[in-house]
Amino acid sequence: MLRIFLSFLVFVCFLVQTFAQKINWEKKEFELVNTKASIVTLGNYTNVLKVERDLVAFPFDEKNLDATVDGPSFVKLSNLNLENGSIEVKVLSKIMENNSFPAARGFIGLAYRIDQDNKNFDAIYLRPSNGRADDQLRRNHSVQYFAYPNYGFNRLRKEANGLYETYANIGLEEWITMRIVFQDKKARLYLNQQEQPAFLVNDMLGSSKNGSIGLWVEIGTEGYFRDLKISK
Repeated sequence: MLRIFLSFLVFVCFLVQTFAQKINWEKKEFELVNTKASIVTLGNYTNVLKVERDLVAFPFDEKNLDATVDGPSFVKLSNLNLENGSIEVKVLSKIMENNSFPAARGFIGLAYRIDQDNKNFDAIYLRPSNGRADDQLRRNHSVQYFAYPNYGFNRLRKEANGLYETYANIGLEEWITMRIVFQDKKARLYLNQQEQPAFLVNDMLGSSKNGSIGLWVEIGTEGYFRDLKISK
């Protein structure tokens, strides 16, 4: 009898885990990739998507940043295959208390051209706590591009210092409108409805030519998203 009960318990846990891999938000289905997600109310806004990195599914090692950050930690939109286009979403991030990475900056952003197996994609993300720091070097690291799996922030900073990151006037716990327009090898990031791009990427390094988009977060971040818009 005990064996039957334990088998049933394992089966129930399997079902819970299986159903937890998907979430519906804004009439769209998303796959949870190394993340936890829920729909919450934040301030005056309902139907806000909250996303955190799942450290069980994707462990973090501060001594091995190259292998354990700037990876596939996003909720990925199902049934989308986009080569060129525009993504716009409002994001807000908070830094978790007592998180495992004291240098967390509220990392939050967008991944795009994600392939079917989540093994290749491009991404642009924000470090909101850097935007108004009293240190110019930190301010210069407010916005970051990377291409998974070969070009994380650390490698790009060593090999092309300053070319794939920049400053932006952004902060924690405030809504920031991100809009990324990507075409062939180029990407442009527009912040808060500004006419001119805040960030230019003239030579994207990702190997995936098309794919889905993902709402991305990193270690130590409570990420919030609303008002997603996608156009080809």
